[in-house]
Amino acid sequence: MKSRALLLSLFLVSGALLSAADSVRDAVANKLAADYPALEKFYVDLHQHPELSLMEEKTAAKVAAELRAAGCEVTEKFGGTGVVGVLRNGPGPTLLIRTDMDALPVKEETGLPYASTVRVTDLSGHADVPVMHACGHDIHMTVFTGTARMLAALKDKWSGTLVFVGQPAEERVVGARAMLSAGLYRQFPKPDFAIALHDETEIPAGTVGTIEGYSHANVDTVNITVRGVGGHGAKPYLGKDPIVLAARIVVALQTIVSRELRATDPAVVTVGYIQGGLKNNIIPDEVKLGLTLRSYSDEVRAHLVSSVRRICRGEAIAAGLPDELMPEVEVNAAEGATALYNNPALTHRVRSALERWLGADNVKTFEPAMVSEDFGEYGLTAEHVPLCMFRLGALSAERITESARTGAPLPSLHSGKFAPLPEPTIKTGVTALTATALELLGKK
Repeated sequence: MKSRALLLSLFLVSGALLSAADSVRDAVANKLAADYPALEKFYVDLHQHPELSLMEEKTAAKVAAELRAAGCEVTEKFGGTGVVGVLRNGPGPTLLIRTDMDALPVKEETGLPYASTVRVTDLSGHADVPVMHACGHDIHMTVFTGTARMLAALKDKWSGTLVFVGQPAEERVVGARAMLSAGLYRQFPKPDFAIALHDETEIPAGTVGTIEGYSHANVDTVNITVRGVGGHGAKPYLGKDPIVLAARIVVALQTIVSRELRATDPAVVTVGYIQGGLKNNIIPDEVKLGLTLRSYSDEVRAHLVSSVRRICRGEAIAAGLPDELMPEVEVNAAEGATALYNNPALTHRVRSALERWLGADNVKTFEPAMVSEDFGEYGLTAEHVPLCMFRLGALSAERITESARTGAPLPSLHSGKFAPLPEPTIKTGVTALTATALELLGKK
């Protein structure tokens, strides 16, 4: 009898817990349905009025207003155009939720009725530059503000502190560093966890994806000046042709990954541009090369840069260049990014929450990519904050299926034709971030 009574008691407790969980999910779904028209309007406004990196003044003001309306203590113009909103709700952990805010110098070609027609003069003085949210940061901001509204309405379900970070200049991979350098972890509650999401074209709207460990790569931007001795194209023996030398360098660079690294060490060396010469029959004095280097580990990152320097010098020596004409190799630190490492334990908790809320079939597993993302900076300070960034499907399942059937590529991020599907992408994003926050801050 005692055994039967204990089983019955456990059954009743389990049923009560399941009922409570269902009740919270129902409350989120109902509020999201009520909020969605306003969220979609906010998204369309952001999409129609994009701003470039380090110029996000109006965008930041809109995000700040939304956070303030949700009850946050808001600080504007932090680390440039950054926004920080703090929502306190008793004792407990601190969770940082980050969104990026900047757009790209891309001409929109989606044909949407709310397509961007914005053209500006950029920070370099270039006039009539087209601007578009071609990476979905407008989706990110909408999900971010929707999540702030949701968690403010669910304060009886969690305890702790939320730090909402609206970050500028992600596309130039300098925004996170600027906010951290300005004292993000000193002036505001130090997070125990930091999370973010990024929209994705490889999985359908309504789904999300996670990855443990490395998610995004280190990036080093390298500029090389190959020097020579110019002259008449008919008399190359009288000079030192930097175009031929540059060609030899380009070919030799391809051996770094294939012959100097273990096959298990992911890396990329890409020459993005070669610029040299003005006329067919003139040998120029110099040629410019632009490289991007991608890696995960610090050791491989250092090896790539060192090998580029060695190859440039070695090929120049082989070509008979004197010391004063050795190639100049410059690593542009301002355009570099550090790898994003998703803390495995945190990512496992996030995935478990996402599966409970969205269903296991709607939570995918991603492979590491060699693209960059400066969210990793938030975990590289002395505080060693655990990070997790997950992916948010943004295109219709029908569109993805049709692409697979025909072989026609989908518009990628940074494309003028990239057009995320607002619904259900926004609803899925808000649900996913809310589920994650309740997992990490939920009352036990």
